[in-house]
Amino acid sequence: MPVLGLLSTLAAQTARFTVTDLGPSDNPFSQAAGLDDFGMITGVATAADGSQHAVIWLNGVMTDIGKPGLGGPNSSGGGVNLFGQVIGAAETSLKDPNNENFCGFGTGLQCVPFTWRNGAGMTALPTLGGPNAAFGGINNVGQVAGYAENANRDPACTGKVAVNGTGPQVLDFQAVIWGPKAGQIQVLSPLPGDTVAMANWINDHGQAVGTSGTCANTVVGFGEEGPHAVLWESNGSVHDLGNLGGTVNTGVLAAGTEAWSINNRGVVTGQSVLPGNLTFHPFLWSRETGMLDLGVLPGDLVGAGLAMNNNNQVVGASVSAPGLATGNPRAFLWQSGVMADLNSLIPADSPLYLMTAFAINDAGQIAGFGVTGSGDVHGFLATPATSEIGEYIDTFASKAPARPAVLSENARKAVMQKTFTRGR
Repeated sequence: MPVLGLLSTLAAQTARFTVTDLGPSDNPFSQAAGLDDFGMITGVATAADGSQHAVIWLNGVMTDIGKPGLGGPNSSGGGVNLFGQVIGAAETSLKDPNNENFCGFGTGLQCVPFTWRNGAGMTALPTLGGPNAAFGGINNVGQVAGYAENANRDPACTGKVAVNGTGPQVLDFQAVIWGPKAGQIQVLSPLPGDTVAMANWINDHGQAVGTSGTCANTVVGFGEEGPHAVLWESNGSVHDLGNLGGTVNTGVLAAGTEAWSINNRGVVTGQSVLPGNLTFHPFLWSRETGMLDLGVLPGDLVGAGLAMNNNNQVVGASVSAPGLATGNPRAFLWQSGVMADLNSLIPADSPLYLMTAFAINDAGQIAGFGVTGSGDVHGFLATPATSEIGEYIDTFASKAPARPAVLSENARKAVMQKTFTRGR
């Protein structure tokens, strides 16, 4: 069939994905944060006592892996590799001596990343001498990217609670890679002149990406932000990926310039602040093109590229005005220069309105969270209706379906905290 005829045929087909509500149906909040190519999904769900627990979904069954956890009440799952190694964050039973609320659970407990596999329980990952640390991503070699506190009390820290509710931050933190052997931890240096950094993802070649800044202009936790998107080569050398005209605004939730994902081709996605430091857009970076602005969905204000696969498909969230704290996010899929509202690619009777996409595997499956008709937030899995990646390239609908997301108050709070954070 000629190309124009193929595009016309594809444009007439409205459903590109089927959507599975990961539920559970009686749960007010769950979120899918990562998935592998074999159908295992990681995330978080509300437990019976109201705490949040790391969970996995496999073959439609959700399993709570947050018990017994690391001693504290709350945990979350954030990623999984092809060998079933799961990463996430969990509170311990120890009080944080600085009460930094590092993971945003608000309990005053220390919080560290963990690995989990095959029901063996959580294994805590070490810090750099401070009480807290956070995960970013895991590769198929078993290396985990993230960031960890050291014992340096930095006078440059603002001493105030951050716009996302974490802090006040007291200690410096550095980007790190844990593993692949037990107990291994490698520090990734920030850019020259910077003092802190966070690593958000790592590919199978050992290249990591994240953000670099100072304690004064870098915010940890959900809605994290920093001034410089960076890439660390496998030898640890750090490179500034540039920006879209701005740097960071710690007074606006998630208004930072940082890289969220890198695939095995070395292509990077993330978000960058625009001139004026008030809004931010998703970007795509490669060595050949530098940083490209992917824009946002029509009528929206801000957005971020939160994950990508080895086919250079990018997913994330695009948010309407007036901004992340009060606007409605829409999950998007970007491919070959075209951004689509994921809600325009699913059947009209789908169980969820898809709000944020956190993960996409090489089969094109997408995971994230959406809102039910009753206003609860649930994790979702969107599965392509065709195995041919090329058949996604069509005249994507430019407008979201007329299905406004009506959120309960608890759901809106969860959405505000979880968008642009990928499971933390």
